[in-house]
Amino acid sequence: MGAAVEAMGGTRGGRDTELQVQWATACEGLRSRVGRNNFVTWIEPLQPRGLSEGVLRLSVPTRFVGDWVTRHFAQSIVEECVRAGADVTRLDLTLARPRGDADTPAPVQVPDPADPAEVEGDVADDLPGSPLDPRFTFESFVVGKPNELAHAAARRVAEGGPVAFNPLFLYGGVGLGKTHLMHAMAWEIRRSQPGLRVLYVSAEQFMYRFVDALRNKQIMDFKQLFRSVDVLMVDDVQFIAGKESTQEEFFHTFNALVDQRKQIVISADRAPGEIKDLEDRITSRLQWGLVVDLHPTDYELRLGILQTKMDAFRADDPTVSVAPDVLEFLAHKITTNVRVLEGALTRLHAFASLVGREITLELAQDCLADILRVSERRVTIEEIQRKVAEHYNIRLSDMIGPKRVRTLARPRQVAMYLAKELTARSLPEIGRRFGGRDHTTIIHGVRKVEELVSSDPQLAEDLRLLRRLLSS
Repeated sequence: MGAAVEAMGGTRGGRDTELQVQWATACEGLRSRVGRNNFVTWIEPLQPRGLSEGVLRLSVPTRFVGDWVTRHFAQSIVEECVRAGADVTRLDLTLARPRGDADTPAPVQVPDPADPAEVEGDVADDLPGSPLDPRFTFESFVVGKPNELAHAAARRVAEGGPVAFNPLFLYGGVGLGKTHLMHAMAWEIRRSQPGLRVLYVSAEQFMYRFVDALRNKQIMDFKQLFRSVDVLMVDDVQFIAGKESTQEEFFHTFNALVDQRKQIVISADRAPGEIKDLEDRITSRLQWGLVVDLHPTDYELRLGILQTKMDAFRADDPTVSVAPDVLEFLAHKITTNVRVLEGALTRLHAFASLVGREITLELAQDCLADILRVSERRVTIEEIQRKVAEHYNIRLSDMIGPKRVRTLARPRQVAMYLAKELTARSLPEIGRRFGGRDHTTIIHGVRKVEELVSSDPQLAEDLRLLRRLLSS
C-alpha cells in the first residue's frame, strides 16, 4: 500500500486509527479492482487526511492526479471504503499541504518547478508517471556484446554531467532490454540526483493524458507538466505514429525541452526512419542524438542472464538446484525474447521448489514443453534455409545439395548453426533437412561457426541480421 497507508500516520485518535485500518482494507480491494499499474500510479499517491460527515479528505501530489482520480476512480474509492466499513459518501481532494503549514490545505494549483520547496524529495511524488519496476536496475541488467553500447549510453545519461547526445534513442525487438534500461536510468537518476525532475511515461500514456487535457480544457496544465521536467523518458514512441494531434504536441514538447538543454530518452521497437506514419520532422529530431540498436541476444548473453537469475534464486533458497546443461539448453532454444527466457527459468525454479529435487534436462523438457513448442513454431528449418540462401544470394537447392565449394559451404554451415540454435529439432533431424547429411556433419558445421564468429566481424554481423530477419 506504500504511501497510501503510511500517510495515515498524520491522523489522530481512535477514530483515525480505525480509519487507517479501513483505508488499508479499501486499498487492498482497489488494487484488485483497478489493477496493479493503475493502483500504483493513481491510488497509492493519495494521502488520507480525515473523515467527517461522510466526506473522506484525501491529499494529492498534483492537480492532474486529483482530476484524473476524480473522473476515473472516485466511485470505486467510495465503494471500496464503504465495503471496508467506513461511512463514506463522497471525496474531497486537495493538493498536499505546503511545508510548514500543518493545518491548511494547499490551494489547488500546479506545483511551481522553479520553487525548490516544490521539487525537494522523491521526484515520484511530484510527477505521476508510469510506475517503475523495482527489479529493473543497472545492477540486474546483464551486459553482453549485443547490448553493451546501449548500456554504456544509458549509464552516461543516468550519471549526470554533460552528455554529448540528446535525445538518446533506444530501439530493438520485444524482450531485448529497452524498458529495463529506461527504468534503470530513472532509478539511478532518482538515487544520485534527487533534485532532478524525472518523468517516465509510455507513449500511450502521453497520448491519453494529452487527449484528456484537451477534453477538459486543461492543456496548459499538460504543457506545464511535460515541459517543466529535467529528464523526459518516453517508452514505445511508435505508438503515436499516425496520431496527428499527439505528434504535434510531442514535437513541440521535444523542442521546448531541447531548447532548455533538458535530457530526452526515447525507446521504440524499430529505428526512427523505420516507424511508419511518423512525421518526418519528428523522425529528423529523433535522429539528432544517439540512436542505439539493442541487437538480438547471442548465446553467451542469454546464458549470462540465466546464470544471474539463477544466482538470485539460490540466494533466496540455496536448496534449489538446476543442472548446468539445463541453462545451456534454454539459452540455445529460447532465443527471441528475454522475458520468455526468464519466465521459463522462473517456472523451473518454482517446479524445483515444489518437487524438492534437482531439475535435469529431461525434467526441464517436460516442464517447458509448451514454451519450447511455441519457440519452435516461431521459426522452421526451411525458413532458416530460405533466409540464409537469400542473404548469401545462393539457390536454395544448392544450400541442401551435395556441392562443397566454399561459396556454398559457409552459408550451409551458418544455416546449420541457426537451425540448432533457433529450433528444438534434433541433430539427426536437422541433418535430414540438409539433404540427408549425418548428424556429425551438423556438429562440425555448428562448431566451425562458433569458432569463427569471435574473429570474423562480418560473420557476426551476418548472424545478427539473420536472427533479426527470422525473429521479425
